[in-house]
Amino acid sequence: MDPGAEDSGPREPSSSSSKPTEAPTSEALLPPTITSPAASASSSSSQPSRYESQKRRDWNTFLQYLRNHNPPLTLARCSGAHVIEFLKYLDQFGKTKVHSQGCPYFGLPNPPAPCACPLCQAWGSLDALIGRLRAAYEENGGRPESNPFAARAVRIYLREVRESQAKARGIPYEKKKRKRQTTAASSSASTAGESSTSVTRTGGETHDGSGSGV
Repeated sequence: MDPGAEDSGPREPSSSSSKPTEAPTSEALLPPTITSPAASASSSSSQPSRYESQKRRDWNTFLQYLRNHNPPLTLARCSGAHVIEFLKYLDQFGKTKVHSQGCPYFGLPNPPAPCACPLCQAWGSLDALIGRLRAAYEENGGRPESNPFAARAVRIYLREVRESQAKARGIPYEKKKRKRQTTAASSSASTAGESSTSVTRTGGETHDGSGSGV
């Protein structure tokens, strides 16, 4: 209830003025709102993250796809084959050019001219989508052992899409893996170098870095 509602009626005219005093509005009766930094931080933290918002939109899109399916499907009857069908359905909204084998630009990462090859969903987008839907399925009461987004057929399909798009676009998808291996090798070499230099000789005795005699 508005705290100023009870005082919204006209007041009695004052003795020093012949005109009645205008009643203050409810906004004038309310104290100014002061937002503390802590309250501001809590309100921002209560908002869903970008990942959570995207995951909710993806989940609603998939449920709508099941309702529009012919014949309509329920989530309990959904299998990995239906998930693959959904991914193929999304290709019509893709923005990634994937050259066919008969295209003169097949395997070229930067084709010099446009071609008539279709636009598809990029493998990276499909892979991220399946990850969000797999999490959303279990968050909405689904059992991990019956999760259609974690089906082996879906993993095989994504691997085939990755390999075919890598050949068609001339873009390998193994760069990150090689980078991780290089980083691990350099880290192990650095650790070995530190352990070798930590051994010192003091007063004719050999000591390790912890100070205990060897």
